[in-house]
Amino acid sequence: MIKLENITKSFLVNGETISILKNISLDIKEGEFISILGQSGSGKSTLLNLLGFLDKKFEGKYFFQERRIESFSDNELSKIRNENVGFIFQNFGLIENMTVQQNIELPLIYSGKTTKRAHEIAQNCLKKVGLEFLSKQSVRLLSGGQRQRVAIARAIANQPSFIIADEPTGSLDSKTSNEIMKLFKELNKTGVTIILVTHDETLISYCDRVIRILDGEVLH
Repeated sequence: MIKLENITKSFLVNGETISILKNISLDIKEGEFISILGQSGSGKSTLLNLLGFLDKKFEGKYFFQERRIESFSDNELSKIRNENVGFIFQNFGLIENMTVQQNIELPLIYSGKTTKRAHEIAQNCLKKVGLEFLSKQSVRLLSGGQRQRVAIARAIANQPSFIIADEPTGSLDSKTSNEIMKLFKELNKTGVTIILVTHDETLISYCDRVIRILDGEVLH
């Protein structure tokens, strides 16, 4: 599904070229649950932005479903991102003054779904994460684990080709973290491709494969 060939990402700082990613090549197959593991400053976030079609300024080749993405315009890339990627973040990224249901429905309506259809999809996604009983609850009244479940429901609502979860348990306690990881595992069993970006070694037991990154390079 995803193929990177010799990807290098550099920045010019005070006249000096600094390489954040160095000659990275990797394959991610449809239906995989992989972890990109590395400490802060290792290049994880830069690689995440690249995988999620947020950045196309790099050297090398990125193929998504056998299409080379560097050739697409920004508008085309935005469309591909909206249709194919679900993002889940450490800080949840929810709208505090909306209900659980509204947080899931809003992106669906923006993408062209009718209000009725958005409502149906949101209800279905909330059932998948076990929160249908909280659909009318204000987000600000939820626990951290519940918030992350809402974020997961929102991420799967558009049936993305893959999900990027960026440190999704970073602000949660260990018990809640395990519950969230088990939920990811259940979603993965239904065919959802998941890319987990983390520095936490304890989470990799849930994944099929681990890609370790250090100083911008993939360790083999």
